[in-house]
Amino acid sequence: MESEKTDKDLVVDVTAKEVQIALMENHRLIELNKESSVGNNFTVGDVYLGKVKKLLPALNAAFVDIGDQKEAFIHYLDLGLYFDAFDQFVTKVNKNTNAKTLYSGIKLGPILPKEGRIENVLKQGQMIVVQIVKEPISTKGSRLTAEISLAGRNIVLLPFAEKVSVSQKIESKEEKKRLETLVRSILPKNYGAIIRTAAAGKNAAILVGETQSLIEKWESSWTKIAQSKGIQLLFTEYSKTTTILRDLLNDSFTNIWINNEKVYEETKKYISLISPEQEKIVKLYDGSKPIFDHFEVTRQIKSSFGKVVPIKQGAYLVIETTEALNVIDVNSGIRAKTTDQEENTFEVNKFAAEEIARQLRLRDMGGILIVDFIDMETNEHRNALYKYMQELMADDRARHNVLPLTKFGLMQITRQRIRPVTEINTTETCPVCHGTGKITSTVVIDEQIERRLSYYVSDKGVKSFVLKTSPLLGAYLSRGDIFHPSFITKWKKKYKCKIRHEEVTDFTVLQNEFYTEKGDKLD
Repeated sequence: MESEKTDKDLVVDVTAKEVQIALMENHRLIELNKESSVGNNFTVGDVYLGKVKKLLPALNAAFVDIGDQKEAFIHYLDLGLYFDAFDQFVTKVNKNTNAKTLYSGIKLGPILPKEGRIENVLKQGQMIVVQIVKEPISTKGSRLTAEISLAGRNIVLLPFAEKVSVSQKIESKEEKKRLETLVRSILPKNYGAIIRTAAAGKNAAILVGETQSLIEKWESSWTKIAQSKGIQLLFTEYSKTTTILRDLLNDSFTNIWINNEKVYEETKKYISLISPEQEKIVKLYDGSKPIFDHFEVTRQIKSSFGKVVPIKQGAYLVIETTEALNVIDVNSGIRAKTTDQEENTFEVNKFAAEEIARQLRLRDMGGILIVDFIDMETNEHRNALYKYMQELMADDRARHNVLPLTKFGLMQITRQRIRPVTEINTTETCPVCHGTGKITSTVVIDEQIERRLSYYVSDKGVKSFVLKTSPLLGAYLSRGDIFHPSFITKWKKKYKCKIRHEEVTDFTVLQNEFYTEKGDKLD
């Protein structure tokens, strides 16, 4: 049915300092990614030539310097099966060697034993090729692997490997065999590959083109290693835009809007490589309004990243993030109760589950998450909510695990954490206190207003005013009785003038303004 169709739009905002990428589903913000254009970002997928700084035999691991202030970490099990081949290549390649001949001539094996020790493989000061698998988070440096992989849309290229494996999600045995035979025939010596689900049904030209592109990318780093054995970035994954496209692009994608011509051309070229039939969905935005304002991304960011997140019919979430744990509390708020309290609670919890699944992707929250749902009496409802949460999380690309609710209404979710959680400050500086947290005492606010009134009457000769205030300040100034006249009544008598008082609901607490009877502002 037409009403069930999901429109997926990617909105890319390119500025001088960063690129922001918003994934929208039916015009609702689902994911937000940022890529800084300034400095080194140490991003997942980046490949470095690093230096072993310190061995940690007790942990069977080592610290590696990749140029970050925080030293990166690599465990023995992350060195990969054919670490010796990478080590030989780094050691022997130089300006005078033919890198291609050297690469293809290196013998793979024997593989590193699983129960081996890091001190028998690495030594302090050794230069090794490493790839970031987890970005620096809080006080921890990047997590590394020495088993390098270059991910494309259809193929993941594995240097110094010999296996060619096919995604288990491709069910057809004939298609699996076709893809494996094809990829094996185009891979040079000492290369392996993983064939991704997206490769199913793709013709040879697309797979050959992508494989060649990945091989060229890996081999382009050889010159850097040959020229300098110092710590350096060898290559980065594609830009965030193309990385997201690689992982998300499918037949349901509707539009990709980009406000920068250079990035637009790069993206179009990338899509023509991985999925030529979808090149037409890339569009250049040239409207007068900022792109995020036009697609209402800015408004949704402001409403979605606070500590308190509203959901349907008055209910809301309270989200607390710490170093080790994320806690989400579900509150029914002012939602009108139905006659069946249990059904009402179940309905609120389902609304909350929908928003929680969105928030996890939107903020890229990882680690352990504890959700405190509103208590439900029946096992039937608890099981139904658990299954519903699993369905909602099915589209989440990060590895995750959802556990059933406890009898206390708590649900535990673990979600892969490879980047710091996205935090956006949705607050603004108060116009009254200017961020100090202190406002003028109400004891003296009447004196300040009276001084301005005296000035207008005595120096400017104005005899008739409209005083506009916030409701709270208005209540204070107009409060009085026969025995104790209000401030406004006293001012009328003292300065022999007319004052008409109006309350303005969107004024800040102590905001007040004087106008003439004609409506001209005096302040």
